[in-house]
Amino acid sequence: MAETLLSLFLVNSSAKGPNLVFRWPPTPESAARLIRPRPHTDGLELDNPWRAAHHNDISTDTTNELHHAVPQDTDDYEWRRPSEIRDRSKSFSRNTQLPSSGRSSPSKNVSFDDEYEEDAIIDEYHSIFDYSTQFLAGLLCPQRSLCHQKFELVIDDLAFIGHPVCVEDDGNWRFKPEKSKSSSRGRGSRNRDAEDDKSERSVNTELRPAPQNHNSWLHMFHFVLVLDFPDPSSSASGNLFKYLDVIYEQIAFTVSAVLFQEQVLSNFVEMECDVLGSLEAEYIATGVPFSEYVSHALRVSSIASAMKLLFEAIKSSTMAYITLNDLPLELQLPPYLDHLLHSEEEYELDFVDYQEDEDEARVWGRDLSFGWRLPALAPWKSLLLLDADEALDPYMNLRGPHVRPDERDYANRLIKFLETASVTLSLADMASLLDWDLETEVYPAVRWLVHHRRAKLVDVVHDGLKTIFTLPPKFDAPLSQLSAEFKEEFPLPVIPPLPSLLATISAASSKQTDNHFFAAVVCSKELIPIYHDVVLWMLKRDLLYTLHLHIRILATSELKARVRQAHERNLERLGGRQRRGRRRSTQKVLERDPLADKKSGGSGIAWLSLSPKSARRYSRRVPSVESEFGGSEVSRPYVDEEGEEEDAVTEESDEGNIGWGTAEDTLSPSMISDPGTASPLERKWLAAMSEGKDEHIARRFELINQYFDGKRTDDEILYRAEISRKQLRDVLHHYDEYLQTFLHPA
Repeated sequence: MAETLLSLFLVNSSAKGPNLVFRWPPTPESAARLIRPRPHTDGLELDNPWRAAHHNDISTDTTNELHHAVPQDTDDYEWRRPSEIRDRSKSFSRNTQLPSSGRSSPSKNVSFDDEYEEDAIIDEYHSIFDYSTQFLAGLLCPQRSLCHQKFELVIDDLAFIGHPVCVEDDGNWRFKPEKSKSSSRGRGSRNRDAEDDKSERSVNTELRPAPQNHNSWLHMFHFVLVLDFPDPSSSASGNLFKYLDVIYEQIAFTVSAVLFQEQVLSNFVEMECDVLGSLEAEYIATGVPFSEYVSHALRVSSIASAMKLLFEAIKSSTMAYITLNDLPLELQLPPYLDHLLHSEEEYELDFVDYQEDEDEARVWGRDLSFGWRLPALAPWKSLLLLDADEALDPYMNLRGPHVRPDERDYANRLIKFLETASVTLSLADMASLLDWDLETEVYPAVRWLVHHRRAKLVDVVHDGLKTIFTLPPKFDAPLSQLSAEFKEEFPLPVIPPLPSLLATISAASSKQTDNHFFAAVVCSKELIPIYHDVVLWMLKRDLLYTLHLHIRILATSELKARVRQAHERNLERLGGRQRRGRRRSTQKVLERDPLADKKSGGSGIAWLSLSPKSARRYSRRVPSVESEFGGSEVSRPYVDEEGEEEDAVTEESDEGNIGWGTAEDTLSPSMISDPGTASPLERKWLAAMSEGKDEHIARRFELINQYFDGKRTDDEILYRAEISRKQLRDVLHHYDEYLQTFLHPA
């Protein structure tokens, strides 16, 4: 996690000038960069396919010759900063100014070795990343006009991210007044939503007593994150701007806001800087190594210890529980933030269908929209509560005295939700049991628990463990470590070792029948409670993924042929009915008026006796006599006296709206990609599938086949269609020849 994070700085500025107050880790190092590709040190060039294939055939003498042929000194292959290319024996020996409390310079009779050792100790205090700490502190303490906004500085291969704050013109620390319009905070502040979110997290000064103004020697302080700036020409550049913005918003801005608040209220930062500065001056004056100073600083300074905990938590991708002036804080970065720096091909992103960023922002909220790779927050999902360390996580004690009276009701509701949550219940089930609204009550609780890493969203696990599982492409920890933890957690002889259990699950997922966890592993109802804990243990460590049933509809060749034959018979039937209808229509007109044929000019219609309006109406309804005998058709048959003709016209119209295509197109098997928006011809095929089926089964298939698009999971189908799993199995059984089913972890 946060592979680019190198160090955390606390920098301040006073009348004496800028100063690097504290840093963690004490001696950070950045990754080496190469000017050109470095040759293989073994000289075998194993990337050559032939050499790799004949590696064992190469004699020792040949190997030695190749080894000596490779240049041993590879320092010139590494890129170095200009500041590194210098004689370290001269660094800080004569030019470094010790604090006023430091001792005088060494006497002239000091040996060269003693002087060099003293210079090396001073160099530990005043050199980092091969830069002078005074030089970096000067760069990281900007002008007053650049304070109270985002700070971003890139030097060589280092990026410095922070939010500097400064004292007011009169020398007093006060809160900045709220601005009606969003001000510029750098590149990441172009988004108005980001500004709104930051203002919500800003300090609410109306509920706090006004601090007593006092003249402060501290003019400015700056909490800085130092990052290894990715090479723009490498594959690890990615969405760098978004990457830096997330780190700034989640860590730099939050810590700076809290430190600024405590400085205004209690002069906290100034007192901490005073303690650390005096301690450093004392240790430099006495020639104590820098490591001892750091150890002492961690014991006496809450800021120093908080920086250490924060750095370690970020690097290990865990939640940081820190305390600043007795104010507890929870800080973290998204667990998959580093993926913004790499292309998607470097990760198994297609194994599980995680939400896209815009969908996450809409469903999960802005804080969980980037770098979390969360599944869809849906009613048919479930919630798995994670283990919490009470020593590090005091907030889980929701009944403790630290809960304020105005938050007691929310705490009690959250306790009730935690007592109800189970992986055997869906979120919709939990809402029903608690009589809560799903959107406005259950979802916010889920978001809070997931964001604070107290829970994770999973699929529902069957009560009887009749759930089909599969294994992830890779494990987050070595199998040996997981096996040892599993054996310690489940020492019962009835439970097999973890490698054996994983092998059984992997083999069962490829079976057609008896492939669920109970049939493959448990095999006994008495062992269900024990294996329920096993499943929870594995789910918490991402060792299991649920396989979902997906359904698609196949229109077979036999089905299409049957529908086409019915269509052709229908056309013949409609043609015969139309010819009979036309003859009856002409005969009736002639019977009503024997002179009609002459009046109509042989058309059978008394045109001379009709008004212009009636003539136009009849011209649209009645065909000419010539059309009966193969001439051009003027209009479609319409006979009021016989309802049979109207039915014939309607059926013919329905048949004409279907794009039948060629016989070759309509007789080859194909998938109905989206039954919910099926074409008229696809609806003919769907209707033909139900011929000969029981009425209630056919009716249920008609209602739920819209979800058989291959994208919906069985859990989603059951929820949306409001049917039971047994009813779904009945439909799948009766329509088996037209359905294609497959299992997938998404």
